Amino acid sequence: MPVRYINVRSQVDMFSPVIRATGNVAVIGTAAAGSDGVPVPVASPSEAATLFGRATLPDPAPSDPSRTKANSALTAALDILFQQSPGPSQVWGVKAAGASTAAVSDPTTALAAIEELDVQLVVLAATPLDGTSGADTGAIGKLAAHVKSVSNTGGEGKERLGVAMLSKGASDPTVVTGKGTLISDRMVYVAHKSDADAAAAVAGTVAGYPVHVSLLLKPVAITSAPFTATQIDALNQSEDWGNAPKGRGINWLVDPALIPGGGIHLGEGYTGDPSAMKFIDVRRTVDDLSFKLKARLIRSVGNLRISRSGLRSLVVQLEAVLEPLVSAEVIDSYRIVIPVLDLLDADPSALTDAQLQIIQNAQADRVAEVVVAVDYAGAIHRIALSLNFV
Repeated sequence: MPVRYINVRSQVDMFSPVIRATGNVAVIGTAAAGSDGVPVPVASPSEAATLFGRATLPDPAPSDPSRTKANSALTAALDILFQQSPGPSQVWGVKAAGASTAAVSDPTTALAAIEELDVQLVVLAATPLDGTSGADTGAIGKLAAHVKSVSNTGGEGKERLGVAMLSKGASDPTVVTGKGTLISDRMVYVAHKSDADAAAAVAGTVAGYPVHVSLLLKPVAITSAPFTATQIDALNQSEDWGNAPKGRGINWLVDPALIPGGGIHLGEGYTGDPSAMKFIDVRRTVDDLSFKLKARLIRSVGNLRISRSGLRSLVVQLEAVLEPLVSAEVIDSYRIVIPVLDLLDADPSALTDAQLQIIQNAQADRVAEVVVAVDYAGAIHRIALSLNFV
């Protein structure tokens, strides 16, 4: 038998953090088939029609069989959702109580059923935002309360946005402004002039893009007449030359003349709260980055020590999440600060009694405070161009 001068026994303990989806959608709506309040995965428009049925039109033309049936509200919303390109990753349909072509009147049961689903966008099919649906006890009011509650107190990775449309042709921002429940950076509001479900269409568009991509001027597969300049000013507030757009938390659909071939696009990328996280991509990026950091650090809990080596290892794990985002230009830069590590790096004899107590408290309580400052470079939304002829 040969002499083994060196013996090596390999032990593999490779760790791959959990990945959070970013483009999953739940659509709640009335339907002609299915069980109330039961989330059902849907893979295509044809499957949606099979699962949730079609509704008989109130006055069909007897001589035209093709007009005797129409999509139920839920089926129609799922149909236009799947038309978006890029589109959602995974879709659930949830039947709500009510007539099959009606708006959702009470989504309470359905919203409770999707609390644990891995979805990032929620839509109420065929349910426009108005004085009734936007009340605290109204359907959209309950949707806004749901996305805020689940995002703040729900399970890990359950953060989500709600998408709602205004009534067709509506351009009065007061339907949102001044309404406490509705003002939220977890809501997306859309003004439109379409007979189709604009909320479902926009939700599909948002779901199709990476979280850090601005939704401004992204194509939406829908037919919608244009808004007038006066109506857009009412929705967005008049903009001063060279200054940032103000916005009132409502987006609109537009067909820009400067885009070759035309087509409907999203006129802005606002969330429902201009005073908080104003843009959809910021809200989605914060949710995604927060989850990535927690997923990376979970293995550190109960293992790393509050010591110089332990906390330096913690820094390396944070860098493993943030550095690729810098390389991909998702974020511009970052800075990691661990106050206890700064004290542990210092000369012990130079520390004050208060500083030594901070170290002792951290080790006794087994709590390490970490501050991560991220510089997020947003996309250009306006260009102020001066042409000087001399």
